[in-house]
Amino acid sequence: MSPIPAEITSAPAPEFPTEELSKNVVRETNEKTVIVYENVVLYSIYHIMALYGLYLGVTSAKWQTILLAYVLWALSIFGTTVGAHRLWTHRAYKAKMPLQILLMICTSIACQGTTTNWIRDHRMHHKYSDTNADPHNAKRGFFFSHIGWLLTRKHSELKRLSNTIYMDDIYNNPVLRFQKKYAGPVIGSCCFILPTLLPMYFWNESLNNAWHLTMLRFVLNIHAISLFNSVAHTWGYRPYDKKILPVENSSVSFFTLGEGFHNYHHAFPWDYKASELGNHWLNPSAQVIDFFAWIGWAYDLKTVPDEIIQARMERVGDGTNYEGGISVKNKFT
Repeated sequence: MSPIPAEITSAPAPEFPTEELSKNVVRETNEKTVIVYENVVLYSIYHIMALYGLYLGVTSAKWQTILLAYVLWALSIFGTTVGAHRLWTHRAYKAKMPLQILLMICTSIACQGTTTNWIRDHRMHHKYSDTNADPHNAKRGFFFSHIGWLLTRKHSELKRLSNTIYMDDIYNNPVLRFQKKYAGPVIGSCCFILPTLLPMYFWNESLNNAWHLTMLRFVLNIHAISLFNSVAHTWGYRPYDKKILPVENSSVSFFTLGEGFHNYHHAFPWDYKASELGNHWLNPSAQVIDFFAWIGWAYDLKTVPDEIIQARMERVGDGTNYEGGISVKNKFT
């Protein structure tokens, strides 16, 4: 079955987002990186438990536990890509209450802070992309943009400009308000407690296996989502805008279920597909949105007209297409 979205809007949004204008207000001064050692210790423990979980997954965990970990990993990725990213950060489509609740649960499984905080950071990332006001500024190095930003104090420019981000829509959202108010029990239960208890109850998995497979899934989610902060700003093609760092990287799309078309996404952040092609096998996140549009839970899906895509590719693209292999002139023939 290949569901067709019920309502798709070819949005004539401004071809160039406000990133370039916003960057002009950021002071690009160097500051000493302040390490938060508590976070270093915490994330080190996470990774040690995840490595042990990998060992247990190979040696003693039941196949049902491994399957559950994979399903929860996929749900947590979709919570971030379909929910926190495309729905709430960029408002690329609208969702009815049942879908919003489902996506909030999925973002809780991911446990990347509250969804509200994730959205705030990502809106900062787009408005001040790859500057000192970007939470995971790729110009500060691969490690910093991947995970180092979680282990250090925020740059003073990020703090100074944090109140320039519009967040009223998020603060007024009842689903996200609920998650933020009850963050501890909601996120803790969805990410850690229930995924550990369910295998123990239903198929007599050991606590040791269940807990460490949960930690493995949690850490793999962190690294998957971090790929589009690091790899997708480093290695790849720039068909839509060669002047910005974000790139098209199919490997990132594979591991993030559709978020590797990053040069396109930064050029056209309001497109619900976050890529030029929605039905591409590397973009299951777009297909999930298509499915919910088909059953009526998602609507007002925004896209970009072909002529706007073509004009930008010809003016500022690097001459490749989304796969890096075909020139712009061949792309639309």
